[in-house]
Amino acid sequence: MSGAKKIDLATIDVSDPAIYRDDCWRPIFARLRAEAPVHYCPTGRDGPFWSITRHADVAQVEADHATFSSAHEQGGVALEHRPTQSLIQSDQPGHTAKRLPIMPAVSPSNLARMRDLVRERTARVLDSLPRNETFDWVPAVSTDLTSMMLATLFGLPIEERAQLFRWSNIINADLDDPDSEVHTEEERHAAITDFFRYMLRLAKARRETPAGFDIISVIMRSEEYRAATAFELTSVLAVLLVGGNDTTRNSMSGAIWGFHNHPDEWAKLKAAPSLIPAAVPEILRYQTPILYQRRTATRDVDFRGRTIAKGDKVAMWYVSANRDETVFKDADALRVDRPNARNHLSFGAGPHRCVGSKVAELQLRIYLEEMLKRDLRVEVVSPPKWAYNNMAHTVTALPVRIAS
Repeated sequence: MSGAKKIDLATIDVSDPAIYRDDCWRPIFARLRAEAPVHYCPTGRDGPFWSITRHADVAQVEADHATFSSAHEQGGVALEHRPTQSLIQSDQPGHTAKRLPIMPAVSPSNLARMRDLVRERTARVLDSLPRNETFDWVPAVSTDLTSMMLATLFGLPIEERAQLFRWSNIINADLDDPDSEVHTEEERHAAITDFFRYMLRLAKARRETPAGFDIISVIMRSEEYRAATAFELTSVLAVLLVGGNDTTRNSMSGAIWGFHNHPDEWAKLKAAPSLIPAAVPEILRYQTPILYQRRTATRDVDFRGRTIAKGDKVAMWYVSANRDETVFKDADALRVDRPNARNHLSFGAGPHRCVGSKVAELQLRIYLEEMLKRDLRVEVVSPPKWAYNNMAHTVTALPVRIAS
């Protein structure tokens, strides 16, 4: 598929996980944006679907929840048919009702409580890295820091972070990925059941003494979730787990790869650390940790001259919108001083904008600050390995070396 210009448009299937594993998606989406920005694929792996690839069009679909539904009754937010009743798979006004009780857990005041802990852990991980030998940045740094933050958000000892990380990976795994821990829905269901039971035990304990500031304690103080069914409660916690894992972990790894490909940008950041607040959204744009989300048309609609029928699947490709040259000049490049980097769609937009976006930005900002403080010279030894997955843009391995 890397020779996208030679392929019949009708045969292009951007839901194929292989194009992300093989890192050959850029020219394919560039062609779709130019020639077929509202593209119909009749033979997708999970059935026919439409692709929305331009920035303005993705934002429009995100905003029109009356026409383009996220609801689990309509099929949810993945092209694969695994609808579950949860925060992310709901429409207005129910979506806001489920979202509001979570907000205190990620409020500025609560993030301020976490800031020193995040910095101390980041410093400890970076100081422990080997020098003058090759190691994998993903487990040593990206996974370790992200899983510690997940444990903090869920109010768990960091010793339990590996289990949280495992559950997150299984929930979002592609069953056809040879590296996946699970390969059948039965295996996935068994692992998710373990997660649900674990979360229900925590929720029960924190319902009785909900004084903490972790996510579970915060939502158990709300009437919305105190009255929720076990499935509704655990489903929203699963969404928060996966979102917290994929976004930060993959952006941390993507930053290293981006600066390797654009070393002048790292030099620019070293010379002017005040650029870090601009560099964080640019890294999120460049990496785009979540590749897409699905919506389902609730009525026949004419969209940019194409007729999308009621019931059709519609995929909003954030990874393409974030490379739209009409919005981001030199879009395939990492530019730490990009003036409009905050226009990225890596967190989605509108009512469904990622509830944990400020947590991810906090982690990434401290990550860059602590790396600069140590003047770490990270040399990428070989290109990253990418997951066989069409939803999470996951770096699974990144061999590096740090010169002393």
